Amino acid sequence: MDEVERVLKIGNRLGEGPLWSVDEGALYWVDIEGNHLYRFRPAGGTLESFDTGLPVGALGLRASGGLVMATKNGFAFWDPQTVSLTFIANPEPDKPEARFNDGAVDRRGRFWAGTLAPGATSSLYRLDPDLTVHTMETGITASNGIGWSPDNRTMYFTDTRRKTIYAYDFDVATGHISNRRSFVFTPDEEGVPDGLAVDSEGFIWSARWGSWKVSRYDPSGKLEREVRLPVQYPTSCAFGGDRLDELYVTSARTRVSEEQIHDQPFAGDLFRLGMGIRGLPEPKFAG
Repeated sequence: MDEVERVLKIGNRLGEGPLWSVDEGALYWVDIEGNHLYRFRPAGGTLESFDTGLPVGALGLRASGGLVMATKNGFAFWDPQTVSLTFIANPEPDKPEARFNDGAVDRRGRFWAGTLAPGATSSLYRLDPDLTVHTMETGITASNGIGWSPDNRTMYFTDTRRKTIYAYDFDVATGHISNRRSFVFTPDEEGVPDGLAVDSEGFIWSARWGSWKVSRYDPSGKLEREVRLPVQYPTSCAFGGDRLDELYVTSARTRVSEEQIHDQPFAGDLFRLGMGIRGLPEPKFAG
């Protein structure tokens, strides 16, 4: 039986980007609209928050320490000692209305992140360890969850407004993607796919924005299960815990009106699902 636990009463406006650090035994995530980074250590119950000064959409662990981030102003490093950002590159300096929205590090230490911009003008970028930036996809409506199959042969990428999770052939040696096809397409659902996580069995967990649930799909794209949540807007998910068998889920309250909050008082809080299914440790950015 899937078990849903409310872990923290945090009330994020737009909680996103959960990321588990095995080394620290800690969960990182952000409140994009609140300009905050969080670090939670379940073992001691300690929660820290850091003002980022601008919207941060995605996080990655960094091999040399700290985090790599995708922000409103492009890619940046976050130093835990100075609690400060060092900006690397902004691939869209001419688009002030755009911001980065989601991302992940692949198993060769490259950081992938996509933007959120008006219409179908968003893009997917890859930041390599030598800090060069490569445009990998264009014409996206709303970049979201990214992940890789355990065998590194498939990359999954979400275009939220198209209600689609795409699958690509992935070359782990070069970081090249090809043969884009629809993996999950849900035009008839009220909600849309948001952030995702891939478990050790190769199944994909997708937070369903607007749908009060997280959905699990098998490697062929068939729905395997749904886990109902007490919030309408789950945003993303990540495996954590000592055995990587707990699924943490972030959520948002930015779309919840004062009238609706009575029906979902936990909106914007952090949740944990215990399912006996294990995830995979997060790779680290090699730059």
